Amino acid sequence: MPAMLIADDNRQITRILAEFAKREGFHTEMAYDGEETLKKFHNGNYDIILLDVMMPKKDGFAVCREIRTASNVPILMITARGEDFERIMGLDIGADDYIVKPFSTEEVMARVRAVLRRIEHTPENAVQRRLLTCGTLAVSLDDCHVSIADKDIPLTRKELDLLWLLLNNKGKVFSRDHLLNSLWGYDYFGDNRTIDSHIKRLRAKLDTVPHDGWQIKTIWGVGYSFEEKLV
Repeated sequence: MPAMLIADDNRQITRILAEFAKREGFHTEMAYDGEETLKKFHNGNYDIILLDVMMPKKDGFAVCREIRTASNVPILMITARGEDFERIMGLDIGADDYIVKPFSTEEVMARVRAVLRRIEHTPENAVQRRLLTCGTLAVSLDDCHVSIADKDIPLTRKELDLLWLLLNNKGKVFSRDHLLNSLWGYDYFGDNRTIDSHIKRLRAKLDTVPHDGWQIKTIWGVGYSFEEKLV
């Protein structure tokens, strides 16, 4: 039975979400502040986390950042605010989706199903080759490991999938919509600015180690490609 952690200081919301999640076949646990959420995360094994942004002790952004240092478990962030910068921040720090209150429980469960479907159809499950290299860059799907010159580069699951797709199709230009549909699915509720945010964060992590032989290139007005450079 898949397990879901529901983190929200509003007990009525957690109770309602738990009831609907159980109908979907989930085992559910609840947390009511950021510290309790992290404690349960570190002591448990969850298939997905519903994470409220505005919680006591530690907010959802801080909780998401800490979880992402240890796990790629899917995170769906929930907030009472709808500003673009908050939604983009959530995606930037590794959330898989974002939903704004007030919402219907049916919509939340639909987003949960969509996130889990996208994970089931990631390149890890679709591509037989398990290791790609380019110069000193190595990307392994067997252990979700990325390194440059033998130095580990910690990536979120979505960053890994994005890098794998680009690297596995060197020289091919992907539009933002193509990347969004390939990695998030056609039923994703976001927009293609999500891709720009993930590319920016992916580049920043990769650039912590010098690499002269390749780059993730922006094709202005089109999208992105992984290209080897002449050195």
